[in-house]
Amino acid sequence: MGLRWGVLGAARIADTTVIPAIQANSGSEVTAIASRDPGRAHEIAHRHGITRVEHTYEDILNSPGVDAVYIPLANSDHFRWTLAALGARKHVLCEKPIAMEAGEVKQLIAMRDRTGLVCGEAMMIGHHPQWTLVTDVLQSGRIGQLLRVDGCFTYYLSDPQSIRNRAELGGGGMRDIGVYPVAATRIATGLEPSRIQATVSTDARSGTDTYASGVASFDGFDLHFFCSTLMARRQSMVFHGTDGWIEMSAPFTSARYREAEVIIRSGSDAHTDIERFGETTIQYQRMIADFETAVSDGAPLSYPLESSLNNQRIIDSALAGGGRLD
Repeated sequence: MGLRWGVLGAARIADTTVIPAIQANSGSEVTAIASRDPGRAHEIAHRHGITRVEHTYEDILNSPGVDAVYIPLANSDHFRWTLAALGARKHVLCEKPIAMEAGEVKQLIAMRDRTGLVCGEAMMIGHHPQWTLVTDVLQSGRIGQLLRVDGCFTYYLSDPQSIRNRAELGGGGMRDIGVYPVAATRIATGLEPSRIQATVSTDARSGTDTYASGVASFDGFDLHFFCSTLMARRQSMVFHGTDGWIEMSAPFTSARYREAEVIIRSGSDAHTDIERFGETTIQYQRMIADFETAVSDGAPLSYPLESSLNNQRIIDSALAGGGRLD
């Protein structure tokens, strides 16, 4: 049996992707939505058949007809409303980053453990079948010993009014997209870095980081990555081994970027396989199913808050210029 969801905020990702993913899950429904823009909330409610538009976020948290909330607010509001939702005895799925720094994630873990509720960060990439393939290939040893990973995620957005370009709302490239190459490498390898070196460029007007590059040191290999909010759109991940490599054309948001394609080249004869997955949002449906299974059966989340904490430590360190990750 599915959950009754409430949505805090009227972000585009809620409208185009996550609400449809919830409604695609058997028995699940979005019963209420609230937004600081009531007109926008009514538009989304009408489009998706949501019966209630509440006046405030607190109205949703206090509703007995809501079991879980999805939070797609500005980054700076994630921690506050996730904590409030847990306090109101609601399960929570929050967009990334779930907090602005590692200490806040620790508070969420403590609150989750105290309440016994399910709380997770919406890190959807690990639910995409292309990442299952990449993980399996790495574990099989098909490309030999992994020695280097390269990743990037960029887009061009100069609008000063965008929440992604407003420091007071938690904007900036590292929190928005730099998280992906880091999290993806951790998910695919099952390993954690011991150190990160980073260079960050900050816009003098907005105060947000518009470019960042870094090297994260893992056991046996390094991740080299960059992200930018002022470069042409691109996303890519490449895993280099002693006997081959894996290249991903749309590793993070294939539905909005391009067809997801995984190229695997390996062996002494340089055999090449190409797997195509299309432009799909299936990872969101799988993320919702994973969350609801955790609620109904007590199963652990595929991407628990402990993993969010490790990722946040890396982001915090990168924004501070790098160092050891203890």
